This record gives sequence, structure tokens and C-alpha cells, in this order.
Amino acid sequence: MLTLRTDGTARAWRHAVRTAVFVGASLAASAACAWSNHALCTWPALSVLPELTGRAPVKVESLSAFLAADPAALATVLRNEEAWAREHVPAYPSRPDSLAFAAEPVPAPQQLVAHFLAAVRVNPSARLALYLQLSPGQSAGSRTVLAETDVTVMKTDEAAKLNTFVALRESELVPAIDVIASAADEPDYGLDFGLWENSGTAHGAAYGFGKQPFGNPAVEWSSQGPLHLGYFHEAAIVYKAAPFLKRAYPEYRIHLWRSLAAFALRSGHDYWAWRFTGWGMHYLQDLTQPYHARVLPGVGVARMLWINTLDLAGVHGPKDSAIQLVTNRHFALENFERRWMRAAYANPAAADVGIEALRDTKLDAATPYDDDWPRQVVSSRANAAADAIDAALVALLQPKYVSDPAYVFGVTQTGVDTYAELGTATPAARESLKRAIAPLLGNLGATSRAFVRSVIADVRSPK
Repeated sequence: MLTLRTDGTARAWRHAVRTAVFVGASLAASAACAWSNHALCTWPALSVLPELTGRAPVKVESLSAFLAADPAALATVLRNEEAWAREHVPAYPSRPDSLAFAAEPVPAPQQLVAHFLAAVRVNPSARLALYLQLSPGQSAGSRTVLAETDVTVMKTDEAAKLNTFVALRESELVPAIDVIASAADEPDYGLDFGLWENSGTAHGAAYGFGKQPFGNPAVEWSSQGPLHLGYFHEAAIVYKAAPFLKRAYPEYRIHLWRSLAAFALRSGHDYWAWRFTGWGMHYLQDLTQPYHARVLPGVGVARMLWINTLDLAGVHGPKDSAIQLVTNRHFALENFERRWMRAAYANPAAADVGIEALRDTKLDAATPYDDDWPRQVVSSRANAAADAIDAALVALLQPKYVSDPAYVFGVTQTGVDTYAELGTATPAARESLKRAIAPLLGNLGATSRAFVRSVIADVRSPK
């Protein structure tokens, strides 16, 4: 146990904490998402949920049609939602009253959509197309294949894309599980880009979130970070030294989309009920990723203090190295998981520990989901697993990816496939890493099912 005995030591500790926070914030600045493709995990997780799989296909509906169906009731839902967030979300930046969704007068369809997006404080440039993501190997059939730019504002390399999107037509019928799985990846397509006062966007200036608390507001995907991660379980002294860490709002997004999902399901708009469910699920799934739940996995207090001491002395290399190493490990985990999931889809007849973990209903909690889950259950589990998964990555992947600060993952080399490389070089190591990651996927699967059940339960017994 560390005891602070002098003012000098206390000052050094506070500086060390800020160093660690800077490292964690650097992750938010560079990491686009927690899991590389949420849909790949969502399909197997929900495939064992009879409350969902037994439902009839749902009719596709435009957002404007949903909004126009009962704007008065929707205004009440959003008014109640804002009141809930102001009371329950720590350090919540209240939505300006001028952005409140008003039922009268009802504007034209496109103005109605813009009015809604402002009320829920979403990037007004978000595509919000009617689409599905296809699972690996699934045929588009007669549907039109969309470019990634049709569904995401994220700058992408079309030639290297791994996902296939198809257009939907209003009134066609689609399985609810496909709507949820597709939507579970959608918040990474730009919904939360540029929302901050210092983002340099018109909507950021209007939305009232204040300045971005950490990460780089000039980098699009970094600007979504404070809504997609939650450092909820750090030591008290960390929050004392870095109170801006409390300005992270995944709970706000989760509750908002869950409330809208229940409202849509209750009022007979099943397509948007499940799409909103997927959106809310995304932020929950983000919190199952340890690098979104711990500021600096793998670094203890003693090492943090040593890095700080050197930095105060003008030796900045250790701090720079720590930043790069943790960033590389974050990316390496995502790289391995995404390619692992795609390989599992390509060979569905083979047993796979990751798919089995996602489907494992023995992990489902006896207690139902409630508003405390994101912080007290989901993020807590990921935080507790952070050091172990960091150590597994260091032990099992090539040293250049996880232990060489001169290597920049995704920049020094392109087209890296850690899953294939590890399987070719040391298959036993690849299986070990899969077993190390599987509990994280189990947490994701159980959490996803609990969230869907909570939406259904809320419709049956509205609060």
C-alpha cells in the first residue's frame, strides 16, 4: 500500500495520475471503437434468446414516419428522459431547453428528423440509411449493395472494407435480430462525431456538452470517445487529480436509446424499437472492452510514479512509450477479435470458444437489467479483467505489436492480421489468447441479452 508522506510526494503522485490519464485519453484519441464490429458478436449472442428469435419479422419504416406517428407522445418521452439524465447521470451536461422536441407545430418530414436529432444531440450528418449489414458469407440476393459512405460518415477505404451493407425498402419485412445486430455497430458510424463545444462544428456549438473532456476534438473518431467509454472504477485519488474523467456519458446514451426502444415497441413501431435497441446495446458492449473501462491497463502505481519522476526530470521517453504501448495493445486486441470472429463465421460447423462464450446462457444473471448495470456490472467486470488481458496480449502476440514503442499499430504496417499470423506461427498460443478473450465475449453476450429482455419487460410493465 502506498502512503503519501510529504507534500512533494503528493504533488508527484498527482502529476503521475495526470500522466496516466493522458495515456488513457490518448487511447480515446486513437481508438475508433471498442470492438471492431459489434454485429459479429451480436448475432450469436442473441441467437439463443427465444424472446427475440420467436418474433415475426418487422416492417421497415423511415425515421420520419416513426417521428410523425405520435409526436406528442414522443415529446413526453424525451422530456422525461432529459429529467432522468439530469438526476441520475454524474456531471451530466443538460440539453439546452431550446433543443427540446416540441409536438406542435409538426414540421415537414425532413425538418422533423432534424428537430429530433437536435433533441437527442446526435450528429446531424449521420447517414441513418435504411440498411442491413450482412453476416460474413451471406448473399445480398436482389438487394442493392451500398457503399460504406452510404451508411457511415467515417472516412473509409472502400477497397479494404470488410463489411457488406444492403439497402432496405420501406414496408419490407426483416428479422428483428438482423435489425439489432446491424444497429449495434451503427453508433461507430458517426452518430457521436463533433458534439463538443471545441469540435469546430455548428452542432457542437449548439448542443451544450461543453468542451471535450479528453481525447482530441480535431479527430472525428476521438470526439465520440467520452460517450463510448467509462472509467467508473479508478482509485478515488485518480478522480481527485483528474475530475474530467467523470465527464463520460455512455449511461446517458444507453438509457436514452432504451427508453425510445420501449416507446417504439409499445406503440407498434417494431423496426425502430429494435434499431434503437441496437444503438443502446452498442454502448453497453463498449463497456465490456477493458481498454474502455480502465485508464491504463497493465500499469501499477509504482511504475506510474517512476514514469512521472523521469518525466519531471525531463526524460519523456518512458511516458511516450507507455502511451504507444497501451495504444498498440488496444488495437491488437481489436484486430485479433475481428478476424477471429470472421474466421468463426467462415467455418460454422467447427466448435469455437468465442462463439460458445457469446451464446452461453449460463452466464445470464438471475437479477434483471436495471439502470445501474452499465456502471456497477458491465464496466466493473471489464475493469477487473483489464490487467489480465493486457498481460495475455503481451505474452502471446508478436513483441513488435505489444512491446515495441517504436512500432505504431496500423501505421508501421498495414493489413496486419494477428489472428492468422498467430495461428500459423504458434497455434497453441492462438488458442490460449482466444481462451483469455472468451470471458470478455461472455460478458458481452450476457449483457446484450439482458438489455433486450429489459426492453421487452419495460413494454409489458412500463414504469
